[in-house]
Amino acid sequence: MFNKTWFCALEDQIRKHGADSDAQSFDEIRDMLSHPRQFTPDEFADMCAYVILAGGFSQKTAKKIHAQITEYLHNNGANFDELFTMFHNKNKINAIIKIWNERHALCDEYYRIEELNEKLNFLSKLPHIGKITANHLARNLGENIVKYDIWIQRLGVVYAGNPPLQEKINNGKLCPEIKSVCDDMFAHLCLETGLPRGYIDVVLWKGCQLGLIKV
Repeated sequence: MFNKTWFCALEDQIRKHGADSDAQSFDEIRDMLSHPRQFTPDEFADMCAYVILAGGFSQKTAKKIHAQITEYLHNNGANFDELFTMFHNKNKINAIIKIWNERHALCDEYYRIEELNEKLNFLSKLPHIGKITANHLARNLGENIVKYDIWIQRLGVVYAGNPPLQEKINNGKLCPEIKSVCDDMFAHLCLETGLPRGYIDVVLWKGCQLGLIKV
């Protein structure tokens, strides 16, 4: 594990499953992270909506609902009653509406921030987006960053070869020791593959989700 041959084989398996996507396809994610660009306010709001909807749902379900909601927003604006008929979660719909209505100001403020940790702090304070989800959102906005979710934390412990660290895995509050071993794992795989760490994160996460990596 954790070498170029293993990673490329994993990536190939995921593609054969037809599961090579997050909010965007694997190829789009890799290109975006390799050649960052500034998103428009509409795109910014769309990405926020995706990570809000993705929590607790399969990617297939999240993408289907996301497509319906964003199509309605782009064509008709933010109408709570109509959006609620598509997705029966009052808190999430309200969060999506608030971000959509304020998308120009929020997007402008995000791009005025230069330091990555400050960007993450800003994103984490958006409606229905916490610290872990902020990393996911930042990655989808083109920041070369990883999500540090539960599967990535488990993989980091495997990479470190330190089973007792499993007791410190916490999906709500990231332990500094766990973050350190995850960062070591990503640094190693970046050297092995020459790929952005954010892209490696997507592939590893999807490999775990599909059961192609056992942790």
